Amino acid sequence: MYRHYNRIIIVGLLLLISVATASSMVILPPCFTSNMVLQQQSQAAIWGKAVPNVQVKVITSWNHKTYLLKVPSSGRWELKVGTPVAGGPYTISFNDGQLKVLENILIGEIWICSGQSNMELPLAGWGKVNDYKAEIAGANFPKIRILTVNRATSDTPIDSFGVKSGGWQICSPQTIAEFSATAFFFGRNLYLDKHVPIGLIHTSWGGTVAEAWTSSGSLKKMPDFASVIVTREKDHAIATKKSEKSSSTLEIWTKLMNSLDSGYQSNVPVYAATTLETSTWKNMQIPSYWETAGLPGYDGIVWFRKKVIIPASQTGKDLILSLGQVDDNDITWFNGEEVGRTEGYTVSRKYKIPGKLVKEGENTLAVRVTDTGGGGGLYGSASDIQLKGQGGFFISLAGQWIYKPGISASGKPAPLPAENPNIPTVLFNAMINPLIPFTMRGVIWYQGESNTDRAYQYRTLFPAMIQDWRSHWKLGDFPFLYVQLANFMDTSAHPEESAWAELREAQTKTLALPNTGMAVIIDIGEAKDIHPKNKQDVGYRLSLIARAQVYKEKIEDSGPVMSKMVKAKNKLILSFSHATGGLRTRDNHELKGFAIDGKDHKYHWARAKIAGNKIILSSAEVVQPEAVRYGWANNPVCNLINVKKLPAGPFRTDHYTEITRR
Repeated sequence: MYRHYNRIIIVGLLLLISVATASSMVILPPCFTSNMVLQQQSQAAIWGKAVPNVQVKVITSWNHKTYLLKVPSSGRWELKVGTPVAGGPYTISFNDGQLKVLENILIGEIWICSGQSNMELPLAGWGKVNDYKAEIAGANFPKIRILTVNRATSDTPIDSFGVKSGGWQICSPQTIAEFSATAFFFGRNLYLDKHVPIGLIHTSWGGTVAEAWTSSGSLKKMPDFASVIVTREKDHAIATKKSEKSSSTLEIWTKLMNSLDSGYQSNVPVYAATTLETSTWKNMQIPSYWETAGLPGYDGIVWFRKKVIIPASQTGKDLILSLGQVDDNDITWFNGEEVGRTEGYTVSRKYKIPGKLVKEGENTLAVRVTDTGGGGGLYGSASDIQLKGQGGFFISLAGQWIYKPGISASGKPAPLPAENPNIPTVLFNAMINPLIPFTMRGVIWYQGESNTDRAYQYRTLFPAMIQDWRSHWKLGDFPFLYVQLANFMDTSAHPEESAWAELREAQTKTLALPNTGMAVIIDIGEAKDIHPKNKQDVGYRLSLIARAQVYKEKIEDSGPVMSKMVKAKNKLILSFSHATGGLRTRDNHELKGFAIDGKDHKYHWARAKIAGNKIILSSAEVVQPEAVRYGWANNPVCNLINVKKLPAGPFRTDHYTEITRR
């Protein structure tokens, strides 16, 4: 019996030692797994966690070098390992008393791939790019490795994050279908040109704004965002302090408000009904914050309604409703039927109204707005609030609406909406910060659609975001390559102002930053789809820029760029760079997309003639032309290319006040 008791003690001690050893195993973030790629010829950062004060031994197989480090009291350790020229496979071993080995590691080129939905768009799934089945079947590239960061938000910078499939994957028909199409085509073109391993880290979230991807430190320096950041930091500190005493969540708050909303009865939106009696409703000028238009200090839910007269020509036809921006969330009905809902005060609302709901004469538009705090209402620009139909039909919806409060949030404050990805800084904190300081070659970026209503602001916001990332990564002015917005929405018969054109201009101006490049895709968008399916050319054009600017190949990476304008009586003569071999049109038809004006700010389509690397413009309606615009529209009809078939990007030479400067 005594011997048996001793055996139990010995076994127990062995188990305790085993558990203690297991618990001390080095923990690596999910950007360090088997099948990964490390940046070639660099001092690559590797980090992780381990028990404080223990010694960790790291061995890299490509040079059989041993690194010894003592884990600091924080438990987080970091070291730099020298990497050779591209090659592999290799291993890295970690030993703090228990061995962990990463296998099948390649040394090559690492690119971070980020942005909103056009970067997120997968080859298959909801994306279904052109020829996606064939592209997936042919995606057998074992030296291309892919990693996708999970969507996440955080009010403060964090270092933990999740990834799909547990870590790095080898590119194959079995793994590529749900990966970013733009990132894949970019990486594939680089691999086929450079013949070195390529690592692609994809971290994006559809429908998001650039300020969500920017750190609080940078946003505090911008007047448009400083007060928002300071307020959120204070709110977060208060919420954190009270978190143990309160179980309130945004979901619980929303359910409470919905249950008390007078506009809903038995879950039926009675305030959206076409037959509702509204004689007691009050008037409000839209757009405006309701605090300054009749509801001072009000948070909660307010219902808005407006009668819209539709002509017979639009009966039964689809309409596009634009509400601009709403603070914070909305649900929208047309003739009693819900047509859309959106969360986020920085997101523009555009909803399709099915033709079956559209009738001749009086139609009813109802919008339920929920504000969790601060300003509330339909607050965008008057030009953004409109209804468009077929054949140029247009109705401005700015002006008098009627409104009625549904329920006040007084005494029922909303908790922080931490899951909203369009809050400034939350995506930088959760989806970029955890990747820093992973050593990489550069970044490709595809975003801007969600910032079009604030295009003028993007002139400072976007460069600030790039500089922000560079300052945090501490890799110098690493390459930052991005995609200019594609053509989208209906074409216009006449020259027009355009927020999308102004956003493209802001992207062009960002080229003033060192080591940046922009892929122009004004020729491959789709009028009816904000997610064009030709991602092959997007990736290809990005890869051309990388090859020319980053890898120093002597190739053409840009379409024609206007370099000079000369006024010659009733003509304008434009000169272009990136035009070796002369200028062309994409379809071999007459040159389109140019408009000129005099001093009256009235643009007219111009007759355009190509003369080598120059273009001569004139118009019978403009006696003395002063300025020119090219491709200046949401969906411009423009066809200027160079001999490499790369398109010229939109531009203008005037300095008229931008419609988004507010």
